[in-house]
Amino acid sequence: MTEQSVAAPSGKPTSYSRVTLSRIMTAVDVNLYGTVHGGVLMKFVDDVAGAAAARHSGGTAVTAAIDEIIFVEPVRVGDLVHAHAQVNWTGQTSMEVGVKVVAERWDTADAEPVRVATAYLVFVGVDVAGAPREVRPVLPETPTDERRFREAEIRREHRLARRRAIQHARANP
Repeated sequence: MTEQSVAAPSGKPTSYSRVTLSRIMTAVDVNLYGTVHGGVLMKFVDDVAGAAAARHSGGTAVTAAIDEIIFVEPVRVGDLVHAHAQVNWTGQTSMEVGVKVVAERWDTADAEPVRVATAYLVFVGVDVAGAPREVRPVLPETPTDERRFREAEIRREHRLARRRAIQHARANP
């Protein structure tokens, strides 16, 4: 099979990649301040983002970078926490996954969930040997999806510019 005869993967809509993971936070998740440790939430974010990336890419995807994670509100023991993820943008082998984390407070179960964190992660599709592989394009479906796609491109440009600036500074001390 020649390189020219290999067809690019067909795209998938943003809704195809959407994943939600939920868990109740317990005493083993607590830090010294009595709230859920940020590292526990970071792993939860990485887990849901990885599931969305794998679903979208149709195979294994690994975390390449965390562009941003913002903790908005503390999470407490007993809170039911939901992490929602979707692929916002795709390149040739990489994808940006956006994650929103909300908590249902154990002591106010009838209240609206509280946003506790947001994050943007970069994943790379990999083959069985661990080499980068092409991922299918993401197809934004709504104006919100289109905005997320554009914002992901801005984050990518900033990430690459920062990398180039650091490399330049190291080469020219």
